[in-house]
Amino acid sequence: MGAIRLEQVTKRFGPAVVIPRVDLDIGDGEFVVFVGPSGCGKSTLLRLIAGLEDVSSGRVLIDGADATRLAPAQRGLAMVFQSYALYPHMSVYRNIAFPLKMARSEAALIDRKVRAAAQTLNLTEYLDYKPRQLSGGQRQRVAIGRAIVREPKAFLFDEPLSNLDAALRVNMRVEISELHQTLKTTMIYVTHDQVEAMTMADRIVVLRGGNVEQVGSPLDLYRTPSNLFVAGFIGSPQMNFVRGAEAEKRGAKTIGVRPEHILASHSAGDWVGTATIAEHLGSDTILHVSVEGIGTIKARVEGEFPLQHGQRAYLTPDPSKIHRFDDEGKAMT
Repeated sequence: MGAIRLEQVTKRFGPAVVIPRVDLDIGDGEFVVFVGPSGCGKSTLLRLIAGLEDVSSGRVLIDGADATRLAPAQRGLAMVFQSYALYPHMSVYRNIAFPLKMARSEAALIDRKVRAAAQTLNLTEYLDYKPRQLSGGQRQRVAIGRAIVREPKAFLFDEPLSNLDAALRVNMRVEISELHQTLKTTMIYVTHDQVEAMTMADRIVVLRGGNVEQVGSPLDLYRTPSNLFVAGFIGSPQMNFVRGAEAEKRGAKTIGVRPEHILASHSAGDWVGTATIAEHLGSDTILHVSVEGIGTIKARVEGEFPLQHGQRAYLTPDPSKIHRFDDEGKAMT
């Protein structure tokens, strides 16, 4: 069991309040991602759950039991960091086995758990290798294997893919998601990359300045962001925001429309502008169009859209996909 509950958890460093107050329930077996810009408090919140930082006030409950004052080793959690923290002189086998050896487990149990973890992570053929002989992705899998053999109540991942190149990040995203499906264990994952959050999470917790801005499934946050911050943070390319007369005629201070919800044309549309950039991605074309009185609007068009710098472009937002926000930046119904 790996249910985790935060009750009015706060964290202060001297006079600085980095986590004002958080209430959050994470269900057993759930994959929850903490996402937000640098300095938003996501790693601090993870460390409070792990016990690596002391809670200033509030409670951390694990499976219903108060773990607020328990040492990290007593919480039954396993943490995987951005740095692999492998022992360079030890083989993959010995690195994975290390926490079991420290717990003085029997040799037969250690061998069974290490080989089972290696098989799950496709590391069996590398058990005799040293970390220097492995790729970055393989080293991260070894670090995850070391966590798996502990059979924790929950896995805590602190930006584990930041050191990998783009291709490896994609592969490891898939591997960690598949691992979650296999183990059915609670996972909390910290990242600043909203694409990772959208593709991996059961639920996403969006943080800003230590505050929880919104909690929901990836599609909930994409379709119904609660405010301008969430609307702008979730989605790639970022949502377009328009103020002034265009917003006022729809009864809002600001309107937002995602690039993929804008129709582009060479001949007719609600907004007319001049192309500044066309990003040709093969499967899509992302158009940047300067519209007088509105600003630069991004439109994502399927396939190849022939448009060059300085040419006229016509854009029409899907009226059913326009988001409205009030003067406080909150979503309007």
